[in-house]
Amino acid sequence: MTHHVSAMLETYPKDLGHIDQQKLAECIEACFECAQTCTACADACLSEDSVAELTKCIRTNLDCADICATTGNVLSRHTGYDANLTRSVLEACQQACKACGDTCAEHAEMHEHCKVCAEACRRCEQACADLISSLG
Repeated sequence: MTHHVSAMLETYPKDLGHIDQQKLAECIEACFECAQTCTACADACLSEDSVAELTKCIRTNLDCADICATTGNVLSRHTGYDANLTRSVLEACQQACKACGDTCAEHAEMHEHCKVCAEACRRCEQACADLISSLG
């Protein structure tokens, strides 16, 4: 867990309520890591000679990157917290990570960047699931 994510949660001036701060920090970190990894994977796919065969992978990477970044941002804001919105965003992120992880896994043997990306997607998918389950 990165020091800054935890430090920002710990220094929030109000009570964060019943949310599991460790799972929250892990999910924020996983979201931003996945967003970066998916962006880099899409770029690497664009550099492959077989780029035409990677169109779906690129699209899925970019969608996942955007959804993960948005989720990380939403999870980083606590003022006026809306549990229903947070749950919906986490569920969307979990689905995007599953889709991207599945797509990248199909290319993992041929493209190392897809293997790395699939791993990041699986980690983020699990972090979202863990946080959702802790919300009750």
